[in-house]
Amino acid sequence: MATDPVRPGRLRRRLTIAFVLVAGVSAGVLAGGSYLLLRQAGYDASLHAAAADARYRLVLAGQFLPLTEQRSAELLTSFESSGQHVVLVAGDVQPSHPEYAPPLGEPLRASVAAGQLGYQRTSGPPRLLVVGGRIPGSTAELYVISGEDDVAAGLDQLRNALVAGWVLVTLLAAAVGHTLARRTLEPVGRAGRAAQAITEGLLATRLPVRGRDEFSAWASSFNEMAEALEAKIAALRRAQERERRFTADVAHELRTPVTALVAAASLLGEHLDHLPGDARRVGELLVGDVVRLRRLVEDLMEISRLDAGQEAAAVADVDAPALLRAIVAARGWQHRVEVDGEPVRLRTDPRRLERVLGNLIANAVQHGAGEIHARVVRVGDRVFFDVDDQGPGIPAAHLPRLFDRFHKVDRARSGGGSGLGLAIAQENARLLGGRLTVHSALGIGTRFRLDLPDSVGAGTDRGEVESSDAAAGGAG
Repeated sequence: MATDPVRPGRLRRRLTIAFVLVAGVSAGVLAGGSYLLLRQAGYDASLHAAAADARYRLVLAGQFLPLTEQRSAELLTSFESSGQHVVLVAGDVQPSHPEYAPPLGEPLRASVAAGQLGYQRTSGPPRLLVVGGRIPGSTAELYVISGEDDVAAGLDQLRNALVAGWVLVTLLAAAVGHTLARRTLEPVGRAGRAAQAITEGLLATRLPVRGRDEFSAWASSFNEMAEALEAKIAALRRAQERERRFTADVAHELRTPVTALVAAASLLGEHLDHLPGDARRVGELLVGDVVRLRRLVEDLMEISRLDAGQEAAAVADVDAPALLRAIVAARGWQHRVEVDGEPVRLRTDPRRLERVLGNLIANAVQHGAGEIHARVVRVGDRVFFDVDDQGPGIPAAHLPRLFDRFHKVDRARSGGGSGLGLAIAQENARLLGGRLTVHSALGIGTRFRLDLPDSVGAGTDRGEVESSDAAAGGAG
């Protein structure tokens, strides 16, 4: 079954994308993990420094005990003058600077109330870290406020640098992946083009062998295969030519003695009634075999002329239904063959068309059963001749070889046929620019169809064989 060809750049794009994904994901995971680790380390270092400073400030605040209103004001003024913002909670919440008075969250107040050192961060701006605890020897709470804008700015710069590095790595991976994919797949592309050239008949096509890598070994194997194929096809052509010459020579050499035999057999046939019983039977067999031998020689002569290209079409106007009826009447098949169809005229070679249709009908009469129908119809600029029988049908295994020379479906019941009738019909159909097809179903019958242009010209150049359950067949 035919499949759609893969575009040359599709696999290259896939490899490039895969390379970019691997490199991009790896670089992204590494950059993201590094950023998270450094961020956590930066904030931990800031917290440790703030916690140490808060403990020191709590010890200093103990010098202002007991905290009267005046001492509380002095404590706040002292810390603020030293550049440290604090919040004192001694009943009321008193910030040393009104702009640095963040709301104290419940978790932080709970930790400090339990006698522990607690902290909280605000997202800002500005970004603030609040560390608080109880002033030793008092129930008052002191919260030391420090800024973390510098830490956040440094982490932002680190994040931007990592993102820029990730983008750069991804672009570099795309460039490297594209280059590697192109160089890696270039031999595959050459091999594909070479295989296509061989398919088109350029058997001298070869691949260049460069280096000692796997592709070079592949190219060498391809070249060896191409050489073997070229040699085999050349040998087959020579054998086919020898076969054609042999057929032509045999037919030519047999023509003269067979002509003499036919004349003698004809004379013998006129005197069969005067022969004794046993001799009459032998004479009848002899006359029948000579007639079959004459037909075989005629078929061989015709097939050899077709092979040699010595046959040309003599175009004339043809009344298709009248030609079908004349073929049936001339061979005495009126009781077996029914002819119908619309009036159709076409320009073709009447002798060759008669040869094709005669062989198809003869095949149906010999191998079919029941009534045989021959019809003709026109569809556009094409004319179709159908010959249907109600025979046993043709096994599917024989359909591909049905138009081969000397091929017979059932040799045990092949009768007097030479096995050349359908082959000759196919060659004549090709000469007329048409094609022969066959549809067959076991137990139903067989349909042979001749498809011709309404005027000899451009047409198909091959016979086709198909099977169908809806068709009708016998044959060989």
